[in-house]
Amino acid sequence: MSVDPRTTTDRPGEINARPVRHPWRWVALAIIAVLVAMMISSFVTNPRWDWGFVGTVMNYKPVLQGLVQGTIVGTIGAMIIGIIGGVILAIMRLSENPVLRGVAFVYTWFFRAIPRLVLLVMLGAGVAVLYPKLDIGFPFAQQILGLDNALMIGTINVSKLSNGIIVGIIGLGLSEAAYMAEIARAGIQSVDPGQAEAAKALGMSSGKAMRRIILPQAMRVIVPPTGNETIAMVKDTSLLSAVPVTMELWFQVEQVANQTYRIVPAFVAGVIWYLIICSILMVGQSYLERYFGRGFGTGPAAGAKKSRLRLNFIGGDH
Repeated sequence: MSVDPRTTTDRPGEINARPVRHPWRWVALAIIAVLVAMMISSFVTNPRWDWGFVGTVMNYKPVLQGLVQGTIVGTIGAMIIGIIGGVILAIMRLSENPVLRGVAFVYTWFFRAIPRLVLLVMLGAGVAVLYPKLDIGFPFAQQILGLDNALMIGTINVSKLSNGIIVGIIGLGLSEAAYMAEIARAGIQSVDPGQAEAAKALGMSSGKAMRRIILPQAMRVIVPPTGNETIAMVKDTSLLSAVPVTMELWFQVEQVANQTYRIVPAFVAGVIWYLIICSILMVGQSYLERYFGRGFGTGPAAGAKKSRLRLNFIGGDH
């Protein structure tokens, strides 16, 4: 005869459970501690590190200017272009219009296939050779209408712009948009299609539903890889010297190393600046992940809550 567990008063006795011992964890911890101590001792006692000169290089005015004008400004500008372009391309890839899908596919195919170093070299050297000046206005005005400058709005001197930070930002941004398109597409596709259907049932247009309903939910999936792309872009700004952009962090560090012949300390100064910037971005990414992950059952608190609910269900407490 079966007994209903919800009505019986019998309960098992107290269980004296003992945690499983893990002695090898302590062994691994001791080995790691010894290795870290040896590394710190090498950093402190080896005079070739020349930490005083490292601090001097980090505070050099050209290095600080390269940090701000090249690395930080280049990262912000490229990521703005990349994120906006990536979202637009993702929407085009998911469109029912085959022309939009084809254009977005060709764009992502091309810029994902070209290395960023090669792209920057071509923009810095090749574009200026092919198009030294770019006229803005009605195309083929002279050939079709016989007009020379009547319909010309202005002229861009590509030769002057081809070796500046603007071209570098555009090149990195165009390349980043191809990668952000795939990230945004994955985030949009992670949202339940019923959300879009409910938005349309409420009378929302497709654009408004995308802005107010789909994208806010997709951010939970978009933010982590976007943070990784931003950190990678900080390091990719070192490629701006191929444009060439001289006011950039790593280029200035190399100049100091070549002029003083103290290569390792100068390079260590640049590495420390990259570590500082990327660490700040990682902290910001963590906060954004928590913000956009609210309500999705993520984090330790949510896991503990699920465990309590599971135990209450097993115990018969409904």
